Amino acid sequence: MRYILFYKPYGVLSQFTDGEGRQTLKDYIPVPDVYPVGRLDWDSEGLVLLTDDGRLQHRLSDPQYGHPRTYWVQVERIPNELALEQLATGVEIQKYRTKPARVKLLAAEPELPPRDPPIRDRQNIPTTWLELTLTEGKNRQVRRMTASVGFPTLRLVRVAIGSLSLEGLSLGAWRDLTSAEVKVLKRK
Repeated sequence: MRYILFYKPYGVLSQFTDGEGRQTLKDYIPVPDVYPVGRLDWDSEGLVLLTDDGRLQHRLSDPQYGHPRTYWVQVERIPNELALEQLATGVEIQKYRTKPARVKLLAAEPELPPRDPPIRDRQNIPTTWLELTLTEGKNRQVRRMTASVGFPTLRLVRVAIGSLSLEGLSLGAWRDLTSAEVKVLKRK
């Protein structure tokens, strides 16, 4: 069995093929027969777990198991307490109420590689970084959640999947999980 962590750059599809000539996982990971556990949108960055272990892939992707995924989210303006509370308790997106999430304002901008292309920068509109931990993964959920409370997402980086994190990985790099990491992942 193979278990791989990948730091996906902006503008890379979370799949191995694309009929439109866009960058895919194949451009970075020369390992056959592994598949991403869940998706990370083309315009999002961060941690992607890939495996050929179908049982684990199902367990980590199925919302009934509530596997946590943590994101750093740069939003337009500074969310107030009401917006943070709404994100934490769940919001209505596309006729669906999201499950409760953990949310907090980050005290400072996190250390991340520059995004290429950079986000739009408006001199008169401040931005803020949030840390948001979800236990479900609907299509474009984080972006829809922040927009629904009035603070659109400008940059989205998944920094953790359960106990696995981006720590030690550079943008565009991948590595195999250690046997200890695989054990922890399978135990959860």
